[in-house]
Amino acid sequence: MELMHLFRASAIATALVLAGCGGDVNISEGDIDNSVENNYGNGGTPTNPETPEETLPGTADSSLTNAVSAAFGSDIEVRILSGRLTADDADDSGTITLTNDRVWALDGAVFFGNDNADSVNIVVEEGTIIFGSSGNDYMVVSRGSTIEAQGTAENPIIFTSYPDVVGEEVMPGQWGGLILLGNAPSNQCPAEGDCALQIEGAEEGAVFGGTDDADSSGSLRYVVMKYSGFEISPDNELQGLTMGGVGSGTTVDYLQVHASSDDGVEFFGGSPNLKHMVLTSNQDDSVDWDNGFTGKMQYVFVQHAPDDSDANRGIEADNDGSAPDNSPQSNPMIANMTIIGNNFDGDDDSEGVYLREGTGAQIYNMVVSGPSGMGECLEVENVTESQANLQDGTITIQNSVMACANGENFVSDEGAVDLEDWFLNTMENNQISESVMLNSDGTPTAGSPLLGAGTDASQVDGFFEANDFIGALDGTNDWRQGWAFGYGGGEVRPAPATVEGCPAGTTEIDSADGVTTTCELSGRYTTDLTLTENNLYAISGAVFIGGDNADSATLTIPAGVTLYGASGNDYMVISRGSEIDANGSASKPITFSSEADIASDAGVPGQWGGLILLGNAPSNQCPATGDCALQIEGAEEGAVFGGTDEADSSGRLRYVRILYSGFEISPDNELQGLTMGGVGSGTDISYVQIHASSDDGVEFFGGNVDVKYLVLTDNQDDSIDWDNGYRGRMQYVLVRHAEDNSDANRGIEADNDGSNPANSPQSNPVLSNVTIIGNTFDGDDDSEGVYLREGTGAQLSNFIVTGPSGMGECFEVENVAESQANLSDGTITFTNSVIACENGENFNSEAGAVDLADWFSNTMTGNAVVATRAEVVDGIFTISTLAPKDWSGDTFFDNAGFVGAVSADNNWTSGWTVGLE
Repeated sequence: MELMHLFRASAIATALVLAGCGGDVNISEGDIDNSVENNYGNGGTPTNPETPEETLPGTADSSLTNAVSAAFGSDIEVRILSGRLTADDADDSGTITLTNDRVWALDGAVFFGNDNADSVNIVVEEGTIIFGSSGNDYMVVSRGSTIEAQGTAENPIIFTSYPDVVGEEVMPGQWGGLILLGNAPSNQCPAEGDCALQIEGAEEGAVFGGTDDADSSGSLRYVVMKYSGFEISPDNELQGLTMGGVGSGTTVDYLQVHASSDDGVEFFGGSPNLKHMVLTSNQDDSVDWDNGFTGKMQYVFVQHAPDDSDANRGIEADNDGSAPDNSPQSNPMIANMTIIGNNFDGDDDSEGVYLREGTGAQIYNMVVSGPSGMGECLEVENVTESQANLQDGTITIQNSVMACANGENFVSDEGAVDLEDWFLNTMENNQISESVMLNSDGTPTAGSPLLGAGTDASQVDGFFEANDFIGALDGTNDWRQGWAFGYGGGEVRPAPATVEGCPAGTTEIDSADGVTTTCELSGRYTTDLTLTENNLYAISGAVFIGGDNADSATLTIPAGVTLYGASGNDYMVISRGSEIDANGSASKPITFSSEADIASDAGVPGQWGGLILLGNAPSNQCPATGDCALQIEGAEEGAVFGGTDEADSSGRLRYVRILYSGFEISPDNELQGLTMGGVGSGTDISYVQIHASSDDGVEFFGGNVDVKYLVLTDNQDDSIDWDNGYRGRMQYVLVRHAEDNSDANRGIEADNDGSNPANSPQSNPVLSNVTIIGNTFDGDDDSEGVYLREGTGAQLSNFIVTGPSGMGECFEVENVAESQANLSDGTITFTNSVIACENGENFNSEAGAVDLADWFSNTMTGNAVVATRAEVVDGIFTISTLAPKDWSGDTFFDNAGFVGAVSADNNWTSGWTVGLE
């Protein structure tokens, strides 16, 4: 049996991203490229495919073997490790090998070696899986012994829980953790004689400490630890990874601790050096040090659980609570760290960095960010020793950013050093910001102020690599991808067996392009469906995912997959309660298109229907009492939306292109490129293009969904259309009408309710960084800019609206009482924007209505009107020097530094869109 063929990155990885509890919490984000196949092992073959039974440690267990084999669908031997393994259990070289052709179970406290005696070297092969079944199951590498756990990016080593292995519910605290014990110093060692300090969390006799700074406990490389942590008693806990007196001879590189019920990693003294750490959804401190820790760390990514469940500090750091000036003093060096908090508010809040009990710290290139419900982001304990450390350089923080949205970047007790003043004026090159342009996965966007603002830490210490950015990630090289859990790796459950041809639930039909296997989707899917790469998928008729809040399902579409329709009757509907997980990438976008485009590059508008997302978020068309079930336009009867859950999730669209769609079923009953009915803010819509729709590009019927990075090109009706109480947010929206001056209407057509313009909830979205470029189309509906009508509100900032002399009006508000009142009372605002239409009709105001030209220039702030398109855009790129709105205080919006959607040095459209290059 070749186990390595079984361990592939699970197809559910895109749905189970950074799960804090239960394995079902989605992030957006994180960018997971499902095109990567993690076939564990050496080329799909066990390193030791025929390991003799008598040379293997532990004992085979038939019960666990049967359970794990059933979960994986193939025979897999599970061997139990228990007690203490010493040189007597090793081979002639003193090595105990955990091979990757078995799965290894911990039974209780498993020790390797005695304390500086009977020492062994544990070798853990790449791709090996080790699990525990309870908080009492943990592994200890004793002083004098070493562990060589050398995974790879393709085949990481995984320490996890039994439920994770067999596919049951996962949560923090399902097994103990890993403990490394060494001979390096601790300030708790006695002044004379040998040092043997009991490590917390382990049974009596698990001791550490000594005088050897360079001691080696081995190496951990590409290792993932999940669902660990256990409280033995108050202040006596197992962490994900515990290191007591571990020396600088130890290598830790590419390590993840995910969903520990206590700390992610804790250092008790010692001087280990670590690089590339991922610490996600841990429930206590992500990094904790004390008792004289003097190691170094670079590239440390900390993210508290995105579902706002339990979390405490990104860093909690001590020297010695009993004697804060004890020596050796804790004083590690850290470079390139990202800490992202959450809104958890419990006995211990989500916080950033807390330095206490006399610790020092030398920190470079750190960013701390988090939402408004997060606790303090930087605090230094108000004790004499800690406060002195701020003034004498024992604590330094340089080239770093505090970017918390909570109004509490710093906490300084009365009489203590003013941390904000110290951070900004005593330290060098630090900043405070509430918009550092981080994606939901912690990567900086192009143009982020973190890029290029770091210091070269290699000039401080040779351990550090040279770079010039702040935070753990540079936005180009995401070193988490492929091995870490939530980033395309770290899964132990096998994916469904590879099937030649089409996945179950689809039917193979004649190839659409004459070459590629083509699979047909039809009818209603009431169980999860995962499409596979390298096939084409035909949308045949109305394809529904899930029933209406019943028989719910998730459609998973890997990066690079193409789906198509052949007629206006072919469209896809994601029902209420179901989700789509379409996670493309800039290099491998997901494409929805037409059969003509696939077969012969003959795509034109209206060749297929479109994509419809239905959710449970509010609409002002819902009845005052009782359930809400509003029929969506364009789809067959029963495609309904609406409810009360503003945070509802319909899944994710990321790097998705929708081409040549749109269809008029009947007058005022059309399919758009992307239709969203009652879609909630839990849905991730980012990097989406709708190109050449015969009707609207995207239409929102109520809901609260937020959108970032939206491209709308060559659409024949309105590019953006909202109504019925839509209240989401949008940033970076590029609208360009067809350059051949063919059919187009409004860049934005926006309504509240035509029958009752004062209806509630009122449409009132917030949009920033929008460019609208019109054309000269003059038909039944002209090319125009923005038209606000039927009582809608709108908060518009950082716009560029421009177009040629043949274009229609560029800004108009309907002359009805409710809409006109909105201009006067602030329900409509339009700031820090420039209108540059060459048609002499920048504004259209009827007699008796508010004079829009005067309102725009004199009532609103930061606006400008200029004569020509050439003054504001070069192609699609903004060249306007108008000052943009400052979005500090709203963590959704970036402070982009420019008006309009796209700048030449932040061309987020490059590489994945069509029709722009």
